[in-house]
Amino acid sequence: MPEPAATSRPRRALGFRDLVLFYIVTGISLRWIATAATVGASAVVIWLIAWCTFYLPLALSVMELSSRYPQEGGLYVWSKRAFGEFPGFITGWTYWASNLPYYPAVLYFAASNALFIGPARWQSLSENRTYFLVFALLGLALGTLLNLIGLSVGKWLHNLGAIATWSPIAILIGIAAIAYQQFGSATSFTAASIVPHMHFRDVLFVATIIFALGGSESASFLGDEVYNARKNLPRALLAGGAFVTIGYIVGTIAVLVSLPTGEVNGLGGIMQAVSKSAERAGFAGIAPLAALLITISNLGALGAWLAVSARLPFVAGIDRYLPPAFARIHPKWGTPYVALLVQAGCGVIFILLSQAGTSVYGAYEVLVSMGIISYFVPYLFVFAALIRFQREPAPQEAIRIPGGKPVAIALGTLGFTSTLVTIIFSVMPSADEPHKFLAVAKIIGLTFALLGLGVVAFLLGKSRNLPNQ
Repeated sequence: MPEPAATSRPRRALGFRDLVLFYIVTGISLRWIATAATVGASAVVIWLIAWCTFYLPLALSVMELSSRYPQEGGLYVWSKRAFGEFPGFITGWTYWASNLPYYPAVLYFAASNALFIGPARWQSLSENRTYFLVFALLGLALGTLLNLIGLSVGKWLHNLGAIATWSPIAILIGIAAIAYQQFGSATSFTAASIVPHMHFRDVLFVATIIFALGGSESASFLGDEVYNARKNLPRALLAGGAFVTIGYIVGTIAVLVSLPTGEVNGLGGIMQAVSKSAERAGFAGIAPLAALLITISNLGALGAWLAVSARLPFVAGIDRYLPPAFARIHPKWGTPYVALLVQAGCGVIFILLSQAGTSVYGAYEVLVSMGIISYFVPYLFVFAALIRFQREPAPQEAIRIPGGKPVAIALGTLGFTSTLVTIIFSVMPSADEPHKFLAVAKIIGLTFALLGLGVVAFLLGKSRNLPNQ
């Protein structure tokens, strides 16, 4: 694949340990633990269902695909190799665009939890839109700056974020254990309460939980910046995946032990659980520390996803589907600075739009809803590519899915089906939505508009008559 003359490859900066921490910080979002706890005890079983039907197939698919083709670009490269130029571009386009509303969403969550670092009067800012706006803009600037300097520096924010991700979970588990010994569980765990009734609300919630389990593909976008990528990417994914799985399930149980379901909300539930259970157990002073860790965790996740997403327009610029400027590398830092700066500009736009005419929590919910469908479309291509590549011999050093071709096809089919079902249910509005038809029309309209923009971008790239191969 030829590169523009002004392009040189980014420097290798990530080893096995860095990758494990990278998978943790991109694989666990503490906000989903709180969201899951709002459903009650049945959330634990729903986590297991989502893990078996989506996370395990995705992780094993990424393990094999990243070992077969460890080049920078991840699922963009896999889809292009399997199905051609246009499917490859649309896969990368929808994945990149789906991350734009993620940036303000994760920053709002960080801002909400940061209020617990200080005295109680800080909580007066919990519905202050100016505070959330300023926090989000500063957080985006920090993540972008560190990524501009390079992964050799930016990875320390990711690594610190991964440690800060698991630390509040560990704190919550410890406090929940003490609270359980002293007061018992705040949530009843019985055979009747843990079994999902699979009412409409439960089915919609499964789609949300599957959304939370995305991220196994994250580090594969950075293949050319990873030491011994063909070996380290799959190994690190398996190690990081264990932390992700345990963190989500055990963390949800700890929240439910600490708080009654009705007292948990999706924006600050983790800190609610830590604060209230710490007070009951006599450890009130630990809450500010937990809040600081959660804030750092989300800033680390933001920095990691900024690094991941920027590699898509960068590689598309190399392939000439986007203007060649996107393929430019900073002469000093060796980073795709044009792709990073354009992405940051788009992030600012989404931060500003998210605050237009709605409450803070309303903005948070809108941002989450905007990203779900476009985020899942690329996974359809990942699972389809896994099935398609079973026709081709793998490199001798590639790590294959245990069981070979039959198991790989079965897992690819299971993952594709669960992803498709999730997309369908993501379109359906919640039971308390007053304008159901309008809600569905908005979701479908935004999705088709996004895909339409991708088609236009691809056609414009092709019309330049520049070499793509």
